[in-house]
Amino acid sequence: MADHISRADVDASAAAKQGVETVEQTQASIVDRKKTAAPGTAGNMHPEHRARVERSLVRKLDAKCSLFQMLTPETLNYLDRNNIAAARLRGLQDDLQLDDTQYSTCLSILYVPSNMLINRISRPSLYIACAMMLWGLTSTLSGNVNNFAGMVSVRFFLGFIEAAFLPGALLIQSKWYTRRELTMRNAILFCGNIISNAFSALIGAGVLSNMQGTLGHAAWRWLFWIEGAATMAVAVMAAFILPDLPHNSRGFTDEERQVAQLRMVEDVGEADVDAEGQGVFDGLIMAVKDAKIYLMMITFTAYVVGLSFNAFFPTLTETLGFEYVATLLMSSPPWVFSCIICLINAWHSDRTQEKFWHITGPVIGGLVGFVISMSTLNTAARYVALFLQASSYAGFIVFYSWISSSFPRPPAKRAVAIAMINAFSQLGNVAGSYVWGLKSNGYRRSYGIVTAMFGLTILGCLWFRVILSGLNKKLEKGEETWETQPDVAARTAGVEDMDSPDEALRLKKGFRYLV
Repeated sequence: MADHISRADVDASAAAKQGVETVEQTQASIVDRKKTAAPGTAGNMHPEHRARVERSLVRKLDAKCSLFQMLTPETLNYLDRNNIAAARLRGLQDDLQLDDTQYSTCLSILYVPSNMLINRISRPSLYIACAMMLWGLTSTLSGNVNNFAGMVSVRFFLGFIEAAFLPGALLIQSKWYTRRELTMRNAILFCGNIISNAFSALIGAGVLSNMQGTLGHAAWRWLFWIEGAATMAVAVMAAFILPDLPHNSRGFTDEERQVAQLRMVEDVGEADVDAEGQGVFDGLIMAVKDAKIYLMMITFTAYVVGLSFNAFFPTLTETLGFEYVATLLMSSPPWVFSCIICLINAWHSDRTQEKFWHITGPVIGGLVGFVISMSTLNTAARYVALFLQASSYAGFIVFYSWISSSFPRPPAKRAVAIAMINAFSQLGNVAGSYVWGLKSNGYRRSYGIVTAMFGLTILGCLWFRVILSGLNKKLEKGEETWETQPDVAARTAGVEDMDSPDEALRLKKGFRYLV
């Protein structure tokens, strides 16, 4: 790593602008800084010992992040969200006297952007655990409302609190996992979402069919109370199990924490820390100057609109003509299938380090499902279409890892980028809640809208790929200049790179954007 020479290191920029260093002095200062990048003694470990420590680190990290988050926080997050769709089939809309527009508002009010400051919190595990406790309590209160105003209010606060979880979880994982590991780990995280679609249908079928009138309460109220209580119970465990940051997380040895930090240095050639004195607003300023973020915001929002069928999945399954219990039970298999496809797709994306086709492939599969749903009333064909639609989530997971890998440093900017893109995309959930109010002809017009949104997603991803490919060519050209004309490279580094919104142009030799 010390042999790699940065094309636009701060020292190189100073040499270019002030003319006070020779190229040899500049290169020497770079080597010195790279040597100090390795935390503690991790950089001096014997390779075999380093490999053992790293394996132990990754196993512990997987246990804390992947398995736990798959089975509890993310699953319960979406269970709390999706039970309103199941409850609709058993009287919620009638009991609260909601028209279709009001029901859609109860869904859309859930997605209110929140918290872009988690990058500055030293104990994110406690932050997320507190958020879980509050959203479990708020979800429980959903079972106590008696009118439209009450449901909208509860869903508003539920969305505000839950919004802290996903961006925070993605940011934490990006601080621990390298670019070659991140997509698969994000997939396991998001499987909580996907599995919850299956679980919420199964739990909903059991509660709604067996608890009507229990203690004088409607079954849909019990659904909120039971799942809210489960979320609060898990929140207590989350505070002790979820990891914090590589330098201060509990449950790891000193060597493992050192290796965790060194891995992130080696991944892109720079420590995953902000510059001294750099705050969240500095990250915001860097983010708003980067045009790539705006393209991803629009593309991701279109993708979210296309995936809006998620909140209405039991209702769409009901169009097959079965009773409500059979409908809920039939809603589960497509999401189990989707989970399998997501894991395979993410694993292959990490293995090949390719993003574009691993996003657009599942999107194309979803498009086929939409077309089938619009073009036939055959029950078997429409049920197969639901499997294809659910599997389109596989690209959604890779998209999130594409965000993290496309804004690798500094973490202040990456935190804001993830939050900005995620927050803006929630407008897609707001719009999507109303898209499915177009019931005529088996939601044909609704399917037409989400088909167009998936088409826009593919075009946006293609444009983003072209941009990153162009930046990779610039990186390659810059490396050639350093090798053949180092004096020219040193003089132009500050002008061409230091003022660029693409901080990756200043990272280690060999770095490339993933496309």
